[in-house]
Amino acid sequence: MKIRVGFGFDVHQLKDQHPFVVGGVNLEHHKGAFGHSDADVLLHAICDALLGAANLRDIGFHFKNTDERWRGISSLILLKETVKLLSEKGWQIGNIDAMLCLEAPKINPHIPAMQENIAHAIGISVEDISIKATTNETMGFVGREEGVVAYAVCLIEKNEVV
Repeated sequence: MKIRVGFGFDVHQLKDQHPFVVGGVNLEHHKGAFGHSDADVLLHAICDALLGAANLRDIGFHFKNTDERWRGISSLILLKETVKLLSEKGWQIGNIDAMLCLEAPKINPHIPAMQENIAHAIGISVEDISIKATTNETMGFVGREEGVVAYAVCLIEKNEVV
């Protein structure tokens, strides 16, 4: 069995009166993430972790922000497409561990729904998806609520034919 670990990072600017989608969940907040797709920072970090682990470049390589096909698209679709790319190379996802960094809104009440969305898109158990959140203690662009950051690590595996 071959095992690999991947790391992903994403950041999006926050803008007033803009939708805020995280983990496929629409959050109620006076600001939201801005981007070409739905700007789901958590799913983008997870996609990058998965793609990196499989040595398939990054999310921007596969889903260019200059391509109109991806404008406003749900990042759950991007995650499903990412899983297809891994599957074509024989990779299976073991687990995902992710961290969100933002001042508000509170994420804890939404974590079960995010886990369900991700599990459904990927085809693994919610028990294999960890999502945590922290603040930046009011420091920097995150602390001023100018942006949101997500980090993700994953483990992927495949059976090697010798």
